[in-house]
Amino acid sequence: MHDYPLVDQDPAPQWYGRLRVRADDLSPADWLSRSGPGALGTVAGVAAPGFAAYARILHPARLDERPVRWSAVAAAHGTRVTPVTRWHEVIGAEQDHAHRCDGLPGVWDEHPGEGPTPPDVARALLPVLARHTGTPDRCWFGLWCGYGRWDWGRFGTFATPGRDEVLLAGRLADAVSPVTLDEFAELPDLWWPQDRAWIVGGDVDLVSTYVGGSPELIAGLLAASGLEVHPVSPGGPVG
Repeated sequence: MHDYPLVDQDPAPQWYGRLRVRADDLSPADWLSRSGPGALGTVAGVAAPGFAAYARILHPARLDERPVRWSAVAAAHGTRVTPVTRWHEVIGAEQDHAHRCDGLPGVWDEHPGEGPTPPDVARALLPVLARHTGTPDRCWFGLWCGYGRWDWGRFGTFATPGRDEVLLAGRLADAVSPVTLDEFAELPDLWWPQDRAWIVGGDVDLVSTYVGGSPELIAGLLAASGLEVHPVSPGGPVG
């Protein structure tokens, strides 16, 4: 929810890239509340409970706009990355002052992107997800209505822990298409296929994306060369 009114917002589009905004029937998202949402601040609270396995995908840092893995940053700082490590721990900073760190020359110069899945991470994620659903052309997406770029007031929303989401529909292959509206447009926070074989979850305050699905899907993510992934538990903390 908004704590104060936002100004200078454009009317929200009917199409968010190639994803169609659902104006009224939000029933495809009903299962998220029927299953009981995960606790706020947990993996299942960002994704959804009830899956056999979960993974955390780390958003990369940057050096000269090129992605840098957390493990490389940790090696340079003399720290280590575990499934629950926070970014400030990687760079050896106090949590409230991590943003003051400008990087480490030759290693990184930009913090991991906060918010939903970054486009380059999403592109690496798509083929793995596609192999583990029977309905890649029938998918649903949730976009937090509070990002502020557009006024979503004319559309209905569904609730997730701490957020209200606009419902979008489209193909899995079009998950990155919102960047055609604006290169800085946020991708959806939630993704799931019609057969509910998995769910992808992110949040405006996080530098990680969380995935729930089958053990085979999580194994595929761990083996993907373009992703930095750790297995996690549904009740574990997020960061």
